[in-house]
Amino acid sequence: MKNIKAFVLGAGVVMAMLASCSSGSLTESGLDPAKFDTTINNKPVKLYVLKNQSKMEVCITNFGGRIVSIAVPNKNDQLTDVTLGYDNIAQYADTVHNASDFGAAIGRYANRIKNGQIVCGGKKIQLPRNNYGHCLHGGPDGWQYKVFDATQPNDTTLQLVLKSPDGDNNFPGNVTAKVTYTLLSNNTLDIQYEATTDKETVINMTNHSYFNLSGDPSKAGTNMVLYINADSYTPVDSTFMTSGEIKSVYGTPMDFTKKHALYETIGDSTFQQIKNARGYDQNWVLNTFKDGKGDFSKVAASLYSPESGIFMEVYTDQPGIQVYTGNFLDGTRVGKKGIKYPQRASVCLETQKYPDSPNKWIAHVKGWYNPYLEPGEKYYHHTAYKFSVK
Repeated sequence: MKNIKAFVLGAGVVMAMLASCSSGSLTESGLDPAKFDTTINNKPVKLYVLKNQSKMEVCITNFGGRIVSIAVPNKNDQLTDVTLGYDNIAQYADTVHNASDFGAAIGRYANRIKNGQIVCGGKKIQLPRNNYGHCLHGGPDGWQYKVFDATQPNDTTLQLVLKSPDGDNNFPGNVTAKVTYTLLSNNTLDIQYEATTDKETVINMTNHSYFNLSGDPSKAGTNMVLYINADSYTPVDSTFMTSGEIKSVYGTPMDFTKKHALYETIGDSTFQQIKNARGYDQNWVLNTFKDGKGDFSKVAASLYSPESGIFMEVYTDQPGIQVYTGNFLDGTRVGKKGIKYPQRASVCLETQKYPDSPNKWIAHVKGWYNPYLEPGEKYYHHTAYKFSVK
């Protein structure tokens, strides 16, 4: 008979885990689904596996809507896991020792809101301040630590739904959010986000996967080649907050319009933006977004590993993409397969509205887009990560 053990973790998370042996059936990426089979705050959690006929596999847990692994063929036709994360639910749920955004569906508001303050319904609202005095990724108890209701209608689709109550991390409005992951036959992971509200609020969802396309995250991923289809970016100060400026990338280490390896520019400590972020952690203003609409047919960004030959293209209808190079990883986090993740072991490519859009929009700052969602409206965000071999 299986024993049930209860654990009280950070952020008020109560987890009951079945103390059982391995399921004996591992995923292609080497995960044991039994290590994700649990309940958190009285809601069932498990690992969902998506597979297509082109040998690609994506594993997702409904805890935080997190992508746990993405296994794609490399240049030798060997399946390679290209994302960072943990191989068990206990580490994901332990916000005291392992707090992370690995693979998460971020909400309500991805990225930073200045001083954790917004204006909704004509009232100033104070949100949690969890990052240099700002509200980051919805606060310390954001959606990455919530359990989504999951439905898997077929082998290639997973639908996740979260009902976020009025006052969740002090954000206004009862919000129903939906994330649909679809694995296409051409090795594309398609992600669609939707949300509705019964009261004016702000919404900005994204995925926070940490990509290392070499398949070896024990080493820095700065030899990966990055391309960003953006002529400008939004600079940040030493607290990672945008000023409202939009600056040209040309003639600076922020220029990825001509693809190059990250190591060629990430070490330029004389450039203030890199010095501020300890690497890259800024938002780029995508050329694929014009006149309030994104062109999903054009590549917004790409990433390539010369070691594995794996090439990833990013498509989105959003105006910006936050590029984060794992600057705060320090070798203390023990991830999948017991690997300790060193600094810059990965690259995050987070499609979204610009940081602090609520305050910039209210202040009529030129170039910032409306992040507000009103009753009767639907928030929609479409992003895809397409994998191939070069």
